[in-house]
Amino acid sequence: QVQLVESGGGSAQPGGSLTLTCTTSRIIFTSNIMGWYRRITGNRRELVAAITLTGDSQYMDAVKGRFTTFRDASKNSIYLQKNNLIPDDTTIYYCCANAILTPVWDISKYGSNSFGHGTQVTVSS
Repeated sequence: QVQLVESGGGSAQPGGSLTLTCTTSRIIFTSNIMGWYRRITGNRRELVAAITLTGDSQYMDAVKGRFTTFRDASKNSIYLQKNNLIPDDTTIYYCCANAILTPVWDISKYGSNSFGHGTQVTVSS
């Protein structure tokens, strides 16, 4: 399994902010597209944000303008800064590193080897 370690999850009030961190090995960091998924239901995860080796980023529509992902090569890490959180953002967030990141990933079909263990984010008042 790819070594990806997430941190920074927790609880926040609506309108609040959290920043997730994902740290990996140098070889993984320099050879894969990386991104953030979140659990939808059961085995399915949706791609929240992706960042390429050159730092280009893309976001799902539901988080555009609220979430930002960026890379720090000196730390072999990517980050997901989440602002203006809403209750619908509540779920488990996973860091992913792979050659291709699909909009939806079903781990029952494609496995979970490209993911970290995840970190829970809860948004409530």
